[in-house]
Amino acid sequence: MTTRDDIVARLTAPGQPFEIGIEDVLGQPLPVYTRRHRSLGELLHASAKFGNRDYLVTRESRLTFEEHRCRVAALAAALRTEYDVRPGDRVAICAANSPEWIVTFWAAVSLGAVAVGMNSLWTGPEMAHALELTEPKVLVADRIRMDRVGDSGVPTLSVETDLDPIFAAHATDRLPDHVAAEDDPAVILFTSGTTGHPKGATHSHRNVLTALWFHLLNDAVATELGAAPANRRFLLATPLFHIAALHNLAVVRLVVGDTAVIHQGRFDADTVLGLIEQERVTNWGAVPTMLSRILEGDLSRYDLSSLRTVTVNSAPSSQALREKLRAALPEAGRSLGTSYGMTESSTAATIASPAELLADPATVGRPILTMQVEVRDADGNRVPDGVEGEICLRGPGIMLGYWKNPEATEQATAPHGWYRTGDLGTMDGEYLSVSSRRSDLILRGGENVYPAEIENRLALHPEIRECVVLGVDHDDLGQEVAAIVVVSDRSTVTEAELTEFTGAALARYKVPTRWTLSTEDLPRNATGKVIRAQVESRV
Repeated sequence: MTTRDDIVARLTAPGQPFEIGIEDVLGQPLPVYTRRHRSLGELLHASAKFGNRDYLVTRESRLTFEEHRCRVAALAAALRTEYDVRPGDRVAICAANSPEWIVTFWAAVSLGAVAVGMNSLWTGPEMAHALELTEPKVLVADRIRMDRVGDSGVPTLSVETDLDPIFAAHATDRLPDHVAAEDDPAVILFTSGTTGHPKGATHSHRNVLTALWFHLLNDAVATELGAAPANRRFLLATPLFHIAALHNLAVVRLVVGDTAVIHQGRFDADTVLGLIEQERVTNWGAVPTMLSRILEGDLSRYDLSSLRTVTVNSAPSSQALREKLRAALPEAGRSLGTSYGMTESSTAATIASPAELLADPATVGRPILTMQVEVRDADGNRVPDGVEGEICLRGPGIMLGYWKNPEATEQATAPHGWYRTGDLGTMDGEYLSVSSRRSDLILRGGENVYPAEIENRLALHPEIRECVVLGVDHDDLGQEVAAIVVVSDRSTVTEAELTEFTGAALARYKVPTRWTLSTEDLPRNATGKVIRAQVESRV
């Protein structure tokens, strides 16, 4: 029987559509797709073939591929002629998810400019810092963000009032003919910043296109297996200033002709489920907290029969959550795999198929093609299988560096183009398991304690909605284990019960000795990760 690995080997062989060869990438010999696109602008011109098919859909609006192409051309013309945007200049975007956000991104990169995706949840001072760092020629923002940033000194276009007149005034303009170099910067996206100041991860055209070709290959493999993708409608509910929504959804859908259904506004389970039903969504990549919220409701109220695939993105998910999802949505749950990646890697670094995840719930899978993964010791040497070390990555998807932050770039870079993730993990043959963020590791009385292990145990308790485990100072032990647990208003669970529940599965030194029980949701950033610095004040 022909396996997926057999098909991948054939499709990537010399002379085949996804041929992989070794080329020089910024001084390093790396595996690349030899038949790849070379700049993002190519993708816009090619999208004309999809014509009047829906590209971007919201609850109130629809934008076809042709309409999108015309709007991108119009905005690009205005940016060039009215704001003097040239290749290498920055165009900042600070707005909630919308079709206009995506149009602005494409307009910027079509000119060879660098799109700066700002976090729409930032405060005014945080926005001001990003603008000062990136020095954009233009800021495109919605009303809420414009009010928040105030007078920044940067020429600003309002999503609500300025873009439609531009689309009308430049309706006959053509797409730019600029051809960017592969390793020119294309987009700056900021790291999550859960433990410090966000840094601007700078992605080249090559980086974004590497993410695209990962998805194109997956589609080709599915076709060979007799499951050719067709009539797909992807729910876009994660922020566009994150790689999951931008590189791995909005960009890919433009190339393959799929529809992106955009959820707007704060996440609300009923609203999202209604949108899935209304627009017959087939695919959804969600952060774990979104899935937890929908599983708390009554799914039988909605027709979710169109939903064929659900993936968990952007933040770690527990085995307990995945089991609940498989039970609640059997059809979509069968597709549930997992992956490991970060802003700096542009897309997933590793991926585990549904079968692989069922066989080993702790794995995050094998490296994707063109990505190299090693686990290394403190001296930078590769360690044997089963020995824990720092996860390091290398490939054409790894960012150029942190914008105007050479110190942080140097700290994250090892010789020969390797990126140091700061995550701890182990290899088992080709398969990677992630232990913890190095910065999250708890050192209790000489023992290493991994918060994720304890959090995964607590997630199995029926009365716990979410939790976070961290280390707090202790005079004798150095650190002790603390747990902040979120329960429902009706919960009667006690600290003693949770201590017993945790101790039934984990060694005594791993059992939290300080508990905080609350009904208040944990603070999370826009990509679903717990903001640990804010949680510490609750202990």
